[in-house]
Amino acid sequence: MIGFVWSLAAACAAAVLYGTSSVLQAQAAGRGAAVTDLLRRPAYLVGLAFDGIAWLLSLLALRHLPLFVVQSVLAGSLAVTAVLGHVVLRVPLRRSAAVSVGVLVVALVVLACCGGHQPAPTTSAAVRLGLLVAAVALLVLAVLARSARPVGLALLAGLAYSGAALGARALQGHATGLPQLLEQPLAYAVLLYGVAGTYAYAQALERGEVTAVTATLWSVEVVVPAVVGLSVLGDTVRPGWWPALVLALLAVLSATLLLARADTVDAPLSVTP
Repeated sequence: MIGFVWSLAAACAAAVLYGTSSVLQAQAAGRGAAVTDLLRRPAYLVGLAFDGIAWLLSLLALRHLPLFVVQSVLAGSLAVTAVLGHVVLRVPLRRSAAVSVGVLVVALVVLACCGGHQPAPTTSAAVRLGLLVAAVALLVLAVLARSARPVGLALLAGLAYSGAALGARALQGHATGLPQLLEQPLAYAVLLYGVAGTYAYAQALERGEVTAVTATLWSVEVVVPAVVGLSVLGDTVRPGWWPALVLALLAVLSATLLLARADTVDAPLSVTP
């Protein structure tokens, strides 16, 4: 029970950091910079640092929680982005966005109840190999698709980050310490997923609105890990909670899409140096 509580707290803290990072990175990317130029902008670097800390917290959460719970909680970062844009940046928060934030909170509580405490499973060699091959393929696609539309890039980033989450969950059952972790090819696949996702997300933010881009990304990150986690990695749902799980996942997806349409954080994109 203690592990469950701490894991849930880690996931919530990661969502706050991810939401803050989105605003910071959008500010930097919205000034017309190339991806290589972003690395010289403090706001973008701080955002990346927040992403890194959030990712480490998500790894802690994955030790005791199934993927569909962790990824759904992390999707709540979009609500953090909307609220932060309103409180800190004085961006108007539309009524539909406020309702979406409330729906997200309720849905995330339900999802947490659907999963409960679940130690990481042991995965087969075939699954680990498949995740490694997919990581290389997505990294190549991220480079080749750098001139694609924002939504396409956001989808690609969402797939890459989903792969990172799946790889991290799978690693939990095979590596208990740093020496063992470094011996796992899947650990390097997780890094490749992270690079591909970060690159594609930066390209998407450069061309699109942060709410639409981020909502697209998180929609993918909720659905893909949930489906793969439940069907391949051995994640389970509490008996009798399947209807609640489906409704809560639909609520999360609907709320994120409504937040995207609300355009609550467009203002950071027009900030000048």
